[in-house]
Amino acid sequence: MNYVRMPIEIESPEQMGYANVRYNLTESSFADAQLGDLDLDLRSLLLCYGDHQGNRRLRELIAEDSGVAPDEVLITAGAAAALFVIATSVLRQGDRLLVERPNYATNIETPRAIGAELDFLHLHFEEGFRPSLDRLAALIQPQTKLVSITVPHNPTGSMVSEAELRQIIELCERRGVSLLVDETYREMAHAGPLPVAASLSPQVLSVSSLSKTWGLPGIRIGWLICRDRALMEKLLAAKEQIFICNSVVDEEIARRFLEKKAQFAPAIFAAMRRNFAVLEAWMETQSALEWVRPSGGVVCFPRFRSSYPVDIERFYRVLNDQYKTFVGPGHWFEMERRYLRIGYGWPKTEELCAGLQAISAAAEEAYC
Repeated sequence: MNYVRMPIEIESPEQMGYANVRYNLTESSFADAQLGDLDLDLRSLLLCYGDHQGNRRLRELIAEDSGVAPDEVLITAGAAAALFVIATSVLRQGDRLLVERPNYATNIETPRAIGAELDFLHLHFEEGFRPSLDRLAALIQPQTKLVSITVPHNPTGSMVSEAELRQIIELCERRGVSLLVDETYREMAHAGPLPVAASLSPQVLSVSSLSKTWGLPGIRIGWLICRDRALMEKLLAAKEQIFICNSVVDEEIARRFLEKKAQFAPAIFAAMRRNFAVLEAWMETQSALEWVRPSGGVVCFPRFRSSYPVDIERFYRVLNDQYKTFVGPGHWFEMERRYLRIGYGWPKTEELCAGLQAISAAAEEAYC
């Protein structure tokens, strides 16, 4: 494995120090919850090795929401571990992966570390960052072992329809290729969630977590769903050899949260809608930036207009050093730095307003 640190992690606020960030628009999730908000008493919890596949009741709750059986759910240390387990179980050196770009870096970098050959399904601004099914079909080769998509998409917030998702699944079934659907933003789709992709075919692997929608990244609970029994056994073996089982503390917090999820959901989604309205109104005033209006998630991926001459390096220097405001620059996603990911779900509304105004001011100062 040839591990390389990713810019999105090296330059993350937690690595730079939150004290150095005034307005944090880099985050790709809802605001972090506090343990006290959950009102939990864990004093009677036995600190043992847990079920290797994951807490049974936790898996039942996820399965009920996903339209699958509990034994088709594997709990992992966040969605990142699920992606790692899948990549290292399905791909070998020299195998081909067809993956969307731009993308969350782990979906690309882990297969690279394995030595897999990558083919990119490029998502274009001019096409609304939506995947072309014709291009996808043309890019699948005999050596392709895995196709990887993200719905809703990170960093753009774009969506496919349920009909398009089913077409992609049918294409992969015809070609005998496994399909990975990273759906950590599924419940954040503005028009309502699509079906869990793995519930539609045994050839599909779904990945999700409690980090993005529910603001619980600190407990490191994610999962993968796989209806192929032989592959699930392999995925479980991979988990056991990496970290045996999850923290029983994390799993217990996750279980109790999901049992009460309906109590937390209204306030979370109301806050997301409020912040999105602020973002949308700000974008309508923009002469420097243009965007594809997101259809899900809590991120968008605007870019500087070609008609707006900007010193891009000065823009980021002013934004970071003078205004202490941070966004996700395009190079985090192997794109030009004139693209920037703005996360609008994590900051409080007043912080989001101030951060957006800082972007406007920095763009004006970097005009050339």
